[in-house]
Amino acid sequence: MVFHPPVAIVAKAADAGKYKTGLPAWNMLLRGLMAGSYIAMGGALATVCSTGVAAFLGAGFAKLILGAVFPVGLIMIVLTGAELFTGDAMLAPMAAFIHKISWASVLNLWVWVYIGNLIGSILFAYIMAYGPLTSFSATGAATVNAFGLTAVNIAIGKVSYIGALAQWSLFLKAIACNWLVNLAVLLGICADDLIGKFFGIWFPIMAFVSTGFEHCVTNMYFIPTGLLTSGMLSPEQVADIGAKLQNLSWVTMWTNNVIMATIGNIVGGLFFVGVLYWVAFRKEIAALK
Repeated sequence: MVFHPPVAIVAKAADAGKYKTGLPAWNMLLRGLMAGSYIAMGGALATVCSTGVAAFLGAGFAKLILGAVFPVGLIMIVLTGAELFTGDAMLAPMAAFIHKISWASVLNLWVWVYIGNLIGSILFAYIMAYGPLTSFSATGAATVNAFGLTAVNIAIGKVSYIGALAQWSLFLKAIACNWLVNLAVLLGICADDLIGKFFGIWFPIMAFVSTGFEHCVTNMYFIPTGLLTSGMLSPEQVADIGAKLQNLSWVTMWTNNVIMATIGNIVGGLFFVGVLYWVAFRKEIAALK
């Protein structure tokens, strides 16, 4: 199994960032759409696989199963060349530090990839809400199943960050999340073979999901899925969920989660991985040139 030393990983990360910032806008958008969909696929699988587990095995095992299956999304992204905003929060700045590309090109990449991630996430949210999470009778009446109820409850939890302290908690969770996500990206770069990349990515992503950290692109899937599915709940299901459902909206998706999660993810990727590794290895990288 071939793997690269740390200084080579950092140099390769910067090379990848330089390449990404040179893509045309339509390609950034397209690859962003792909990545948003792949992250959503992991979120969808995690929703289904974790449904009902806590009642039998406890909350910890439910979290472990959730985290164990979720990494499929980032594995597909890294191995197929899609563009994920949270990974680019580290890779593009790394290129700016080492290759001295403009920060305007970094921001350009972030904007187009972010939009693409959002489109891809919502697209797959629609597929799930009207597909596996709901069944329809011959008359068109909808029945939200157990997996759909899990999706709705996940979304409700994601928009529950109300108030300054709750937003601070969300910010810290988002920092930790993208710290782990970008370590997964670096470990993916570390190995040259498929199995090495697979396990390098899998463990940090499993850790972030199981621990309960917050990822803005993942939440671009989880919250719309819950929103779309909640519109098909029966009166009995609405009554069981209670008043918490009233807080779930397209506005609270942004104000109670995605905006602050995005800021925290940028800090986690840019500073806690990009800046730290650039400072730690910049002399060795300069010697490689």
